Order: sequence, then structure tokens, then C-alpha cells
Amino acid sequence: MTFARTLLGSAAALALSAAAAAAEPALIFDLGGKFDRSFNQAAHEGAERWAAETGGSYRDLEMQSEAQREQALRRFAEAGANPIVMTGFAFASVLDEVAPDYPDTMFAIVDGFVEQPNVRSILFSEHEGSYLVGMLAAMASETATVGFVGGMDIPLIRRFGCGYAQGVRAVDPDATVIANFTGTTPAAWNDPVRGGEIAQSQMAQGADVIYAAAGGTGLGVLQAVADEGRFSIGVDSNQNYLHPGSVLTSMLKRVDVAVFDAFTAGPDLEPGVVVIGLAEEGVGVAIDEHNEALISDEMREAVDAAAAAIIAGELVVHNYSDDDSCPAHAF
Repeated sequence: MTFARTLLGSAAALALSAAAAAAEPALIFDLGGKFDRSFNQAAHEGAERWAAETGGSYRDLEMQSEAQREQALRRFAEAGANPIVMTGFAFASVLDEVAPDYPDTMFAIVDGFVEQPNVRSILFSEHEGSYLVGMLAAMASETATVGFVGGMDIPLIRRFGCGYAQGVRAVDPDATVIANFTGTTPAAWNDPVRGGEIAQSQMAQGADVIYAAAGGTGLGVLQAVADEGRFSIGVDSNQNYLHPGSVLTSMLKRVDVAVFDAFTAGPDLEPGVVVIGLAEEGVGVAIDEHNEALISDEMREAVDAAAAAIIAGELVVHNYSDDDSCPAHAF
């Protein structure tokens, strides 16, 4: 097995009728929209795959404001949608309040933890995949300086950054890792202009490879890096195609599989916590026709060896969510 893998959106949707949504699953996207080419779009692709393979239909909603979270959950539940899947940790507190009011409805939250008998919490080991792209960044860098641009400054995104820095320094212990975040509010996920500005600042400090873990904001990072003829690393979805020859790779996070599996289970979705990492092929490295010329055989072999060691428990990647001291000192 190789681990370098080839690879009703509006507020009006809240006005669902019970007849229209009965027995159908529903998907609520976090801020940034279903076509953010990253986290939300991966969820959308999973839902579309389910619809194509089963002939079923589903309802969805693109969040326009924080105020819609509770309203969307309650309207879908009251309309009979089951299960209701949502993307993003920001749904956690609202879901914790709403789920007990609809005990016969199953909910699934991606990237959040909610301890209720009718909720599945789907988490990913992003630090494992980020370690692998960190190795590639260090092997591709000619300046021994690389960058990380995170979206909202939360433990989840620091988990990406810490794993990345650990992978970089596994290859080059003396490498410099520059880390910045876009902001501290949900708006941090959808500000490509700010993402580009941060990337420019990091490149001015010598970074020649920059990893963006920032949702729609990351598109600005990838564009700015391409404009300067340097390398970027995409996230969640395979973003290699956006700037062929400039995107070194993408850290895949199989949100699409999580959504597909939840929709397939339907009302029989099992509650509890599911953690998806390298062993479950839930995270990985994207290599395709758009970047294969950038990844040497030596780089592939190093990534495959590291992935195998992580799965075997021989190599432990630090999980910032368990311990907020990052041994790679990226932050």
C-alpha cells in the first residue's frame, strides 16, 4: 500500500416542507460555502457521490451567518431529515443543545465533539497527514525556510501546524518554520486577500514552500505563492490542479468519505466518536498528473516509510489537541 495517493445552498433552504425532506439526509456547510475548494467542498463531493451511487436525494444549506446554526438544525430536524450532517467544530455547542430535543434524529458533526446518544462525532488525525507534507516541504525547500498559514487560531488548526513543523524538522532539524494565522473569528476561513498578504510576508522572510490550512482563505495563499514561482501545499481537498507545477502537494482529509458513510448509514447511523487517520486512509498526500513531476522517487519513498512507521506505532506525531506544547516549536 502506498500513502502518496493518486487521486439548496441559500437561506431559502431553511423553509423546507416536511414532505420534501422526509427520510432524506441533510448536509449543513460551515461558513465559506460548499465550493470553497477545500473542507466544505470535500463534504459536498461526498454527498454528491452518495446521491449518484444510490439515486437518493438530500438537502443542504450554505451558512451565511452564525445565527443560522441553531435555526438550520431545528428546521431540518422538524422537517424529518435523517441523518443531519454538519461540517465544522463551530456547530458543537449548538448541536449539544439541539440534539436532545430530537432523540429520533441522528446527527453527525465533522471536526467537532458532542457527547449525546444520537450524535456521531467524526474527527481526523490531521497531524499525521501534516507530518508527511512537512517532510515533502523540507525536501523541496532550497532556503531551509518554510511557512504555515492557518485559518482561525484554534487547537484544531494548530494541530495541522505542529504536525507539519515536526515533519519539516524530521528532514532538516535546522529548518525555519514561519507560522501565522488569519484571525480569531470564523471570518478567518474566507479571506483570500488576507491569506495572500500573509503568504507575501512569509516569502519576504525566505519561505519558499507554504502550507495553507485555512479553508477559502488558503486560495489566496496558493495564488500568491504561484505568482512568485514558489511552492504551496493545499489542504483537505486535492488542490493540486489549481496551480499545476506550483502546488507541491495537498494534505488530503477525507471529509467526503465521512459524509458518504454517514448518508449511507441513514437513520441507522451509529453514535459515538470516530477518529480517522493514516491507518484508516482518512488523511494522506495527493500525487497526480499536476504535481508528480515535483515529487521525486526519494520523496515518495520517504513519505511511504514515515506513514508505515506512524501506522505501526513506531513514529508518534505530536497531537496538539492532547498537549498544547509543540515539540517542533513552530508557534
